[in-house]
Amino acid sequence: MNRILKLKLKIAAKLLLKKYQPQIVGITGSIGKSSAKEAVYHILNKKFKVRASLKNYNNEIGVPLAIIGTESPGANLIGWLSVFNKVLKLLIFKDKNYPEILILEMGVDRPGDMEYLLSIVKVDVAIVTAVSYSHLEYFGSLQNIKKEKQVLIEKLDKQGLAILNYDSEDVKDMAAISRAKILSYGLKNSANLQAQDINYNFTRDSYELSGIHFKLNDEGSIVPVFLKNVMSEPAIYAALAAAAVGLYFKMNLVEIAAALSDFSLPPGRMNLLPGIKHSFIIDDTYNSSPEAAISAVNILSKINIDTSAHKYAVLGDMLEIGAYTEEGHQLVGQKVCREKIDFLVAIGERARDFIRGAKDAGSDDEQLFYFDNAEEAGHFLQNRVREGDVMLIKGSQGMRLEKIVKELMAEPEKAAQLLVRQGKEWNL
Repeated sequence: MNRILKLKLKIAAKLLLKKYQPQIVGITGSIGKSSAKEAVYHILNKKFKVRASLKNYNNEIGVPLAIIGTESPGANLIGWLSVFNKVLKLLIFKDKNYPEILILEMGVDRPGDMEYLLSIVKVDVAIVTAVSYSHLEYFGSLQNIKKEKQVLIEKLDKQGLAILNYDSEDVKDMAAISRAKILSYGLKNSANLQAQDINYNFTRDSYELSGIHFKLNDEGSIVPVFLKNVMSEPAIYAALAAAAVGLYFKMNLVEIAAALSDFSLPPGRMNLLPGIKHSFIIDDTYNSSPEAAISAVNILSKINIDTSAHKYAVLGDMLEIGAYTEEGHQLVGQKVCREKIDFLVAIGERARDFIRGAKDAGSDDEQLFYFDNAEEAGHFLQNRVREGDVMLIKGSQGMRLEKIVKELMAEPEKAAQLLVRQGKEWNL
């Protein structure tokens, strides 16, 4: 049944693309896909009719649904009939509001996934955000993950554009196999688009985290950018990738900077939330990997707080990283210690290696706490947290650490709007 459904969705998507001929922005990467997608949408939406993939619709079913412009009805047969009825209407009648540009997140979980997605869509602009150990257990090596993701770049024709994160060496290497023009981005000097003079703003008097200022440098042309209520390097990388897309579609730097001024990340991606007892939560519960966790801890270390307040790294298991599991967790634990984070709260069986890594780097036992699950950790933090404390909460999807955030946020009634995985399907 699933096979037949995928085939029908593929045919429907190809027919719609042939009729409406939108330009396609395809985004892949081990981390940062969704953030880049949201930033690209945020910029292009100011001038064009655009649509971005819903939620995490990035696979063989999700990508066609994004092209159709509808949510998945799950196991509801009548719902699927409604989906294909919509396809029929779009094919018979001309929809004047169909997007000029589609922004499609393209995920790869197993070898061959990218080839399949590219058999549905022909991408005009390709973004590769990063190559890391996510889904390592299905690929066997980092090199195999890289090969799978670079198929997106290999398939671009000469008229296309490859947008590559040059701070990721494996992504930078993809420039050599591209027939298309390359536009690079990053924080280092080798990139075409750079973020410079980055400032993470924290107002201690009013206990407010107010966002990031940086200078966007396009090979000598510089504009200031302010990202409100965003506290992460991934947000900067997303903004840079989006700026590159904006330039491709003939927007200028001033327009791009203005469009980014009210950009915020999707739920669960380094979003700042007010916590109980006038504390603060950095909610990064969407997913996790060693690279992303180290980056998040690095941001936590840069935030200045009152001397009476504390910083907590609340970290859950990082899943689907195969043979890198033990080393990856220990590296993150070492980072927590070296950045002088006050307390490490580790959650899950694999998270014991966070503790081991932190101890190896010099953390004392009284700084380290271990819990089997999110509920236990949440109760512990409710009793312990004090005014001005900052808690970074991060773990893989399967750990469901958004449950901790809901327990600790000052306005839990806003959970449906502010937190990840709040739909009914996640409460079954």
